[in-house]
This record gives sequence, C-alpha cells and structure tokens, in this order.
Amino acid sequence: MRKTFQYRLYPTKTVARESANLVAERIGQLQALFPDAVREGKIDFERLRAALGDAADTGPERFSFSWAGRSDAVALLQTPSRATLVPCPDESVDFDTTKNLFVEGDNLEVLKLLYKAYAGKVKLIYIDPPYNTGQDFIYPDNFADPLAVYLQMTGQQDAAGNLLTSNPETSGRYHSAWLSMMFPRLFLARQLLRDDGVIFVSIDDNEGHHLRMLMNEVFGEENFVATVIWQKVFAPKPAAKTFSTSHDYVLVYAKDLASWDRKLLPRTSEQNDRYDNPDDDARGVWASDNLLRNEHRDNSVYTITSRTGKEWTPKKGTSWRHPEEEMLRLIASNEIWFGKDGNGMPRRKKFLTDVQQGLVPETFWPYQEVGHTQDAKRTIIDLFGYDAFPTPKPVALVRRMLQISTNGHDLVLDFFAGSGTVAQAVLELNREDNGNRRFILVQLPEPTEAKDYPTIAEIGKERIRRVIKRLHNDTGDMNRTEPEDLGFKVFKLGESNFESWRGTAERNAKKYQEEMSLFVDPLRAGWDAAAALWEVAIKEGYGLNSVIEPVDCDLNTVYRVVNPERDPPQSFRACLDDTLNPELAKALELCPDDLFVCRDRALDDTLAANLALQCRLKTI
Repeated sequence: MRKTFQYRLYPTKTVARESANLVAERIGQLQALFPDAVREGKIDFERLRAALGDAADTGPERFSFSWAGRSDAVALLQTPSRATLVPCPDESVDFDTTKNLFVEGDNLEVLKLLYKAYAGKVKLIYIDPPYNTGQDFIYPDNFADPLAVYLQMTGQQDAAGNLLTSNPETSGRYHSAWLSMMFPRLFLARQLLRDDGVIFVSIDDNEGHHLRMLMNEVFGEENFVATVIWQKVFAPKPAAKTFSTSHDYVLVYAKDLASWDRKLLPRTSEQNDRYDNPDDDARGVWASDNLLRNEHRDNSVYTITSRTGKEWTPKKGTSWRHPEEEMLRLIASNEIWFGKDGNGMPRRKKFLTDVQQGLVPETFWPYQEVGHTQDAKRTIIDLFGYDAFPTPKPVALVRRMLQISTNGHDLVLDFFAGSGTVAQAVLELNREDNGNRRFILVQLPEPTEAKDYPTIAEIGKERIRRVIKRLHNDTGDMNRTEPEDLGFKVFKLGESNFESWRGTAERNAKKYQEEMSLFVDPLRAGWDAAAALWEVAIKEGYGLNSVIEPVDCDLNTVYRVVNPERDPPQSFRACLDDTLNPELAKALELCPDDLFVCRDRALDDTLAANLALQCRLKTI
C-alpha cells in the first residue's frame, strides 16, 4: 500500500529538481549592486532608475534591436530545464578516464543543464548554426515544455508528433524565428565563457547582419573583435545567376575584450625559408627589406656610399626610412646590405631572431591556409569512405581558431557540433603541440535518412571514434609530459528521474489526493540508481567528469560522488535505499561540512533531525 503524503516535523532541504533559475540568479546579482532596488525578490524599477540617475535611458526613441517573438525567446531562456543527462558508456571511448564530452540532445536544454557546472569555465566556443537558407530547420522551441518538444522531435515520446521542420522563406516570421532560436543559446554561451573567453560563429550573408546585431545585444558591441572572411571555395561558379559567392563570415566576440589574450599564429616553414645568410653573419639568417619611403622628408634625404664607392641618393619625392645619423650606425654595424658585390641597391637586414615569433591574425583567411569546403568533404570521405555529411567545415579552419585563442588545457565548446569537426581539430592539435585541450560537443539527433548513421549525432560520434583510432595507430615521435586523452564520454538528454507536478483540471479532492500521492516518492517508476545519482549531481552543479563510486558500508548501499575538477574537489555521499540504518551517519563519520543525500521516504522525524545536526542533509 502506498505511503500517504505527510508534512515533516523537521523540514529538510531537497535536491534541485531543475537547472539553474537564471532570473533568480540575475536578481541576486542586481541586489548585490543595488540592495535598495530589490524588495522580497522583486525589482523596484523606480528605485533602480533613481540609483542609476542619468545613466538610465527612459526615452521613447532610444536605440534598440527587437523582433517578433523576442519576449517568448526571453521567457524560454528563463524557463529552467527539468530534463537530465543520461550516461552512455557503451557508446563512449574510455568513459571512466576521459574528460572529453559528447552530449546528444537539444542544445538549449543541454546548455541549461551544463550551466551550473560550467559557467565561466569555457575558453573558446565555436558554432556553425543553421544559416537559415530556407532549407535549414529551426529548432521549434516551446515555452511551455521544451523537453516535451525535444522528445517529440526525436521520436522518444510521440513519433507522430515529430516537429523537426525547415523554416521556409514564405514563413511570415522567417528571420524572427531564426533570431528567437539563436538568442537564448547565445545568452547561455556567454555565461559559460571565461572572462578571457571568446566565441567564433560561422554565418553567411543571409543572416549575417542580423547575427551581428544580436551578438551586439548579447555580448555588447564593445566586445566585438572582428568579422573574418573565410574563402570557402577555390574556383568561381559559372552557373551563378548574379555573383559567385566565394566566402562565408566568422563573427568573433570576446566576453570581455580587455581580458582576452589573443595569441599569435605560428610561423610556417615557408615563411622562415625566406630568411638566408649569404654573408655568414654571426647573428644568423636574415631577409632584406626596402630602405626607401614614398614621401619626402628633409632629414632623410642624403647620399649613401657603399664599401665599393658606389653612391645612392633617393629620387625626387622619396627619402630614406632612417635619418642620416641612424643610417650611418646601421651601416657600421653591418645591418645594411649592398649585395654580394657591394654595388647593389642598399637594403635593411632583418634578422629572424628579431622578428616577432608569430603572426598577427588577419581578417581574411584564404583557403590555402584554412581549407575550403572540398577539403572538408574529402576529410569526411577519407574517414567514412563516402560523403556522410553534407556541410562540414575544414579541420584547418577550426584549428586556426584554437591557435588564436587556446592554451594546452583549455575547454572548448561547440553546441551545433554537426559531424564533429571541432573534436577532430582539438585531438589533432593536442597531438601536434602536446596539449590537453578538452572539448564538449552538443548535437541534436537530427535524422539523416541514412541506414548506417540515422542521425547527425551518430555521424559525429563515429567520426570521433575513427579519428581516435587513427591517432592510436600513428603515435609518431611523441614527447608528452602528460597522458594523451584519446577518448570521449557520451551523454544523452532524457526525461527526469523525478515525477513532475501535472496538476488536475478537476476541482476534486480525490483527484488532488491521487496526484499528491505521487510525491510521497518523487522518483519515477523503474528509476535507475546510476541515472538518478547523475541527475542529482548535474542539478547540484557537478560536472560531467564527476566520478560515482560505491562506499564500503555494511549498513546501507551508499555512493560517493566526486567532482575532481573543482579546487578543492567537491563531493557528496548518497543513499537511495527505502530505509536508512540509524547508525549510518556514525558509520560514515559524517561531519557538518559533508553533504548527504537520501530519499525523504527513508527518514522519520527523529532520523531527519539527527542527520540535519550531523551534516548538510538534502532529500529526494
């Protein structure tokens, strides 16, 4: 017989049932800055305006960016996720040891679930979202229940209700639908970035101007870094009706431009080969540089005499780059080259040792340096044996972003992961420079109509496996100081292990009692211990590299959950048994700082009171 619902004499805290409440968090931040403007959890806008003084813009014609459906997009962002992430060791590589992650599911729900653990932890985000060409689908977000929509889209709930649809140009809110899809995802992306983090977003002309406005809104136009032009094709298209489009864009924004540390690109061997040492200069190889400027300066017009007696004077309208006194010093120190016979046009010697050991990134990325679309397709064909994914990006393109923005241990995120180009770029660059960058990839299981890989997520996972296999087979001359991480964990978005309040339309005491009886034990029928513990960990802010291990205890079945990526590591112990042995707390040596999680139904008032005195108690 089901236990009846009861109120506990000694109330206990419950574990989180949903992702972070972004509204409550932002109100808390506002309260810390303007305590007089927050009363009982509500914002007093009059007091806030008064506190801001002239900085508050209340005029009717102030500059703003909006679109149809913006308020719904904001509401969707503010709706916490009730979903969970389910571990899939069988689809992973080295699940127990790797720190790389692949999460299969709707990226908005996943980003909400990652928020507590990864806010302020990501160094680089790269995304290649749908370009909204009329053929790309738009995630049909639903304010009422985003998880239900996702489950319908993936056939997990109602195959007849599949909502994976394109966004045709005939749609009345064609651009607005795309902006509403992008806004909450970009907002959460910014929250996940470190203060010195950066985001790169691929786009074309169709939505590029709207994306720039949206990113100004989310990141602040003061944090705009650059619009990169990527030359995506190597030849014009003769069949083009107007212009043959040769490029896409990559918008680059820092979370805080003042904190972002842009790195130099490595010099290539071709660039270094331009340096030579024809006169056996002890200072090493050098390249010659022009000594003339195309303008007249009185203090820089004079005659230079070589060791052979040949004289050189600037032509009218030009002058030397250095005043005469400085030029004489350069000649004396053998920094001016007159050719092997001493009669050549004087040029300045630039030594490789004095050259900046790296290149400043430019805003034009030619295909010779970062690859083109055909390179990307050839990579897929090389891995799979056929063209398994229609629109991949070149590995070299992502590699350049990594070189500009990351160090050896940084975390990289791609929540429109597609075929998994980012994972391949991270793994290969780690192999090259002995780095330990980690990746988190998120991809919706969008149908492909292919038998081998029925969803894009399946393509992405298989690509990573094949790249890992190649790297295992090609160890080369490795000189690593830390173990190489050639693995990845797979998690999938799923329904919560907790019952959710459905309510009842009928004003009927019996119906209410039946609904309330479900919450005597909020765990769903058929719940799994490992899945339930992962959900508790995720919603309490533990990362997906946490470790769940059994505790040696004869009294009850107890687990310890450890998040090793926190400093110091955070942990809690949990018991999901129906009843608790009264001596359990003593056996576990629980202290006031220890967090202990158990089921509420396993407690009576006395045991709850005793546990609450001995440790930090939370119940399910």
